[in-house]
Amino acid sequence: MRPILTLTMNPAVDICVSVDRIEPQHKLRCGVPRRDPGGGGINVARVARRLGADPVAIYPAGGPTGTLLDRELSAEGVRRILVPIAGDTREDFTVDERSTGRQYRFVLPGPELTAGEIAACLEALEKHLVGDGFVVASGSLPPGAPADFYAQVGRLCAAAGARLALDCAGPLLRRALGGLFLIKPSLREFSELVGGEPRGLAACRAAAQQLIASGGAEFVALTLGADGALLAGKTGAWFAAAPAVTAASTVGAGDSFLAALVVSLARNEPEEEALALAVAAGSAALLSPGTGLCSAENLNALRPMVRVERLGQDERGT
Repeated sequence: MRPILTLTMNPAVDICVSVDRIEPQHKLRCGVPRRDPGGGGINVARVARRLGADPVAIYPAGGPTGTLLDRELSAEGVRRILVPIAGDTREDFTVDERSTGRQYRFVLPGPELTAGEIAACLEALEKHLVGDGFVVASGSLPPGAPADFYAQVGRLCAAAGARLALDCAGPLLRRALGGLFLIKPSLREFSELVGGEPRGLAACRAAAQQLIASGGAEFVALTLGADGALLAGKTGAWFAAAPAVTAASTVGAGDSFLAALVVSLARNEPEEEALALAVAAGSAALLSPGTGLCSAENLNALRPMVRVERLGQDERGT
């Protein structure tokens, strides 16, 4: 298996609680809180570890929350490169309303990083890059990070011959396009990127392969929520419908999808198998509370339910 690095510039400790009902002014008595290490790349590393890979997670961290984050990752057996920062690592929290089944997610901005701290993160990444290895850069950027940060990451990976899988959106993604190995937008993020929502699988495939032909990325992994996902590359495009599951939490489903996709590709498995494993992982994550992410057990149970269809030029599916 090729080595996998993950980069998480705005990590967090994710707190999940439940209440009977959310209402103003009253004290809301919560259940026992669950705390998980979080942030896009960290979640990818956690799932990759569960799937038999040995990823290395790079992230800045500081303060008591940063210590807790590092301790929880260590408990999961994830190898870590922690870049110390002066600020306190953020917390995010999710509240499940038991009476309605609704889930509310509150995302805090994170500490502001200095130019020196940002440079230290890039230096840590550059030091550990391996030619033909995989790098997953995922998630929001903290205050203080330059708008072209992910473009800088892309240039470092290209110089080392590493394959960058990027999961971000908006201007961060647009600035980074060019020579990427893979991008993983949601349909909303992809629509923003291409200037309008593609209608149906045929339009999604065409838009993705147009972006690939322009040199933006070698692969586009387009997640379609409960409908499944599409994977497009230079040699073809594939679609897999998601198995129906009852969701305990939606947090981390996209990260679980990306982790399984990269692990499969790092094993040199065919694109069809990588997509099937990724869709099963994304669905498996829905079964875990909080930021529990996908377990290998749930993924293995769902994998036989995922069927992959190769999309042709005349595909008219929705």
